[in-house]
Amino acid sequence: MLKNRSMPHSVIIPEIPYPDVRQAVDWLCRCFGFVERLRIGDHRAQLSFADGSLVVTGQGDSLAARYSIMVRVTDVDDHHARTTRLGVSVLNPPTDYPYGERQYTAEDLAGHHWTFSQTIQDVDPSAWGGILYE
Repeated sequence: MLKNRSMPHSVIIPEIPYPDVRQAVDWLCRCFGFVERLRIGDHRAQLSFADGSLVVTGQGDSLAARYSIMVRVTDVDDHHARTTRLGVSVLNPPTDYPYGERQYTAEDLAGHHWTFSQTIQDVDPSAWGGILYE
């Protein structure tokens, strides 16, 4: 695959709409730790988080849909503490799940739900009712 400085290196890049792109970029960077990678006028921006990327797009005053996004982090409790200090609305506190992840869910300024997940152990999916096809 050719490299292009205008595109993130991620293979899958979600595009998430917000009424105000600049406000969303500032909020996502400050509250969730994203880094702005590329600004495209006032209607689009690319953000990075570790090896992942997303695009913030403008959507006017109303949003057609709310999104749910999952982001893997190395320390979910530290991340949760940061968002809590900044007054972010936490929908579900950090919780350990039988599939080997510790997760919490927060809501952003446009009502999108963000689940932050930390792997805490490697669990065979059959132990909790999953089927792995790899």
